[in-house]
Amino acid sequence: MQHFIPHKVKLAALAAFITTLPHFVSADGPTYAAKVPEKLLTPDTVETERLGTLNFFDGLPTEETVGKLWDNLDFMRGVDAFLHGIPATSVHAFCKGLEDYGVEPFAAGITEELLDARSLMLTANTTTMYVLFCIDTKTGPVVVDVPPVTIGPIDDAYFRWVTDIGFTGPDQGRGGRYLFVPPEYEGELPENGAHIVHSSTYKHFVLMRAFVLDDGLEGTVKRMKDNFRMFPYSEIANPPEQKFVQLTGGQWNTIHGNDFSFYEELNAAVQYEPPNAFPPEIAGIFDSIGIRHGQPFEPDQRMRDILTEAGAVGNATARAMSFSPRDLGVYLFEGREWTTPYARLSHEFLQDDVRILSDRTFFHYMATGITPAMSNPRVGSGSVYGFTAKDADGVYLDGGKTYRIDLPTPVPAGDFWSITVYDNQHRSMLETDQKLAGIDSTVPEIEPNEDGSWTVWVGPQPPEGKEGNWVQTTPGKSWSSIIRLYSPGQEWFDKTWMPGDFVLVEE
Repeated sequence: MQHFIPHKVKLAALAAFITTLPHFVSADGPTYAAKVPEKLLTPDTVETERLGTLNFFDGLPTEETVGKLWDNLDFMRGVDAFLHGIPATSVHAFCKGLEDYGVEPFAAGITEELLDARSLMLTANTTTMYVLFCIDTKTGPVVVDVPPVTIGPIDDAYFRWVTDIGFTGPDQGRGGRYLFVPPEYEGELPENGAHIVHSSTYKHFVLMRAFVLDDGLEGTVKRMKDNFRMFPYSEIANPPEQKFVQLTGGQWNTIHGNDFSFYEELNAAVQYEPPNAFPPEIAGIFDSIGIRHGQPFEPDQRMRDILTEAGAVGNATARAMSFSPRDLGVYLFEGREWTTPYARLSHEFLQDDVRILSDRTFFHYMATGITPAMSNPRVGSGSVYGFTAKDADGVYLDGGKTYRIDLPTPVPAGDFWSITVYDNQHRSMLETDQKLAGIDSTVPEIEPNEDGSWTVWVGPQPPEGKEGNWVQTTPGKSWSSIIRLYSPGQEWFDKTWMPGDFVLVEE
């Protein structure tokens, strides 16, 4: 049946339709014109220092400009991925380095005769006996029996603190059993008899330090081997024999790369862990350069070239943050060159509600092992640290020159103090003919000054008669140093005691 529309209705509809059609703009401009501020507009040509000329048609970037902008964004994201990825690659490199040296899953590396510069590890020292291992819960919960009289942090695959063991942990130095539980585990767990630790990642970094008692280093090694165990929870009824790998004197590396290989290490870490192992915004940065859990990392030549340069710039930026920090907040003492990435006293690098990203990069590029016991230590407990790569005049330390550093008396260290020198290339202990790569107050040869203060000499050759107070360096190489006070006194915290800077000795 045909429907008829009244003539007047047709005319009204036609008029309404016509009002929707575009109108030619008059010479005086559009009838409905906004008052557009100049700051909203994009000029047809924009000159930049970094990208050169950017061209637009009425705000639309030209094809050539679009290419420049995408390349630049990929580069910036590549630098961001380097700086934000250091915590993940550091844990990955640590576990991979131990495994490559023979510390297989559920084994532990042990420094029976302490470390030396043949081994590459961030902030290692030659005064501490280490038991180094990684906890991997990917196949299920893992039992770790901790010996008494130890201390150490447990950090996850993104180097976030999970718990401590030993004196600063739940066992309070008495030793005890820990059970590490993987993400989303739904099986049964013991109701008592173990410290149960849940984590959001599979792999965990462990740096366990053992205190040498009256029975000496040999007795300490025996105590570790007699009491340490790590095995799958599924084998708790019949634990296997514990395997140890001697690390002393070995040439092994636990430090991540600083070239394109960095992104390959980052991808390996992302692929191994569960999809939600990393904070979403951090995972988003990784994803922006092609690294996403469950997907292959296959950059084309263009992207590979961009990431190679981004890695170089990221590495350089991390070095600027570490060796020449611009934030006065990281300096420990007014008028001194000693710095710390823990200046905010937070193991999460927080200041109020703000995460200080430069502090986090500074720490993870130079150091290893996150724990509140180190970021916010207590008087008479644990240890405190100061780092510097510069002399008293703010000039980088030179391995071909001689310096002196004075420590006023009394040094507020209940146990002992130490000064260790590090190679600025790989950030591990400086390679010289001296095994210790430093000096400490327990060394028999070291002598105090007449007033009880201490002077340490650092250079390629010892000043005459100062051999016992001398740390060797290498001409042609730069170096940096960490001062440590074990069981620090109140004078460190209220800054009534300060170590001297390294002062250049004029020859």
